[in-house]
Amino acid sequence: MARPVIGVIGNARLLDNRFTAQIVGENNFRALAEVAGALPLMFAGCPAVTDLGGLLDTVDGVLLTGGRANVHPTHFGTEPHPAHEPYDEARDAVALPLIEACVARGVPLFGICRGFQEMNVAFGGSLHPEIRDIPGRLNHRMPRLENGEIHPDLEVVFAERHEVSLTPGGAFARLLGCETIRVNSLHGQGILQPGARVVIEGIAEDDTIEAIRIADAPGFALGVQWHPEHDATTNPINRALFEAFGAAAARQRAEAGSRR
Repeated sequence: MARPVIGVIGNARLLDNRFTAQIVGENNFRALAEVAGALPLMFAGCPAVTDLGGLLDTVDGVLLTGGRANVHPTHFGTEPHPAHEPYDEARDAVALPLIEACVARGVPLFGICRGFQEMNVAFGGSLHPEIRDIPGRLNHRMPRLENGEIHPDLEVVFAERHEVSLTPGGAFARLLGCETIRVNSLHGQGILQPGARVVIEGIAEDDTIEAIRIADAPGFALGVQWHPEHDATTNPINRALFEAFGAAAARQRAEAGSRR
């Protein structure tokens, strides 16, 4: 049987201050190809060129990646502020309805960082623009040098930063075979109020929400705040997540083939 096809959403980026582009970090593609056993297929986070119906007729799963831009606050009833830019409203316009469609159809869905936040917003939840500003919270942003520049060593940037406690007997605990894990941390925005169908399954030591599932979803519908794509081949926790996602996409492909 051919490998399942997993659609990977793109992020808007302006190159050389003049050329609009859609980009995806290569680690996402490698995790899908090498660990999930899938064929990754990038699609544009741009409603003008991405037909959701056609996309879902083509792919066997969807990966919502992380991204530099924040989800626009008007989607959860908050005013935008220049301090919380950039935004990627075109991606919002694709991702939010796509999440609902994936869950309704049972198309496997895996959200990472911004994708995790989009899943919450799609079901009516809200976000805090800067989690580190909440009293008692850790600074979840990537490490920087004393001069403010991002640390040049990727092993430092993506190093495990804190623990996450998983719900005993929950989907993540069953999938991973444990109730406490350690993860990296590279985000500013985070979940404030969970959406109506969002089930919290993982919480950091400072009470930041780190893992969710969508209640009553007929297929795989999980999201994580950390970046499991960085070391998906070697880290057993991240590897297990991508393997499970790939297996769900393979089942989706087989079931779709049997209906043809």
